Amino acid sequence: MTQIFLTVAAVLGGLSVGAGAFASHALREKISERSLEIFETGARYQMYHALALFLVALLISRSEFPQPTLIASGWLFILGIAIFSGSLYGLSLTGIKSLGAITPLGGVAFLAGWGALAFAAWNLKF
Repeated sequence: MTQIFLTVAAVLGGLSVGAGAFASHALREKISERSLEIFETGARYQMYHALALFLVALLISRSEFPQPTLIASGWLFILGIAIFSGSLYGLSLTGIKSLGAITPLGGVAFLAGWGALAFAAWNLKF
């Protein structure tokens, strides 16, 4: 899991930097200011949770038998990025308003990921 989560965290972190640059340079004149804000929110939350996934990977690497809740938190962060950030990217680029309706599901995945991480952290043995 460590290698998978570290790799995915690095890829998602890099993609969030690329998304932010894309928004600043390529999209600024092509979409509305509101759509640009939405896109940038997706990129920002993607970076936050790529870093959280990196932390999860480091915690897993320190444990001989990682807690299932720690592994679950990593998968929930990945799912949250896909749904939350993905729906915001799609909404801002296409204007399809129904994509905004699924964004909260990604937010719930983020919250569940943080909850699972908190539970795992409370039970960590150093």
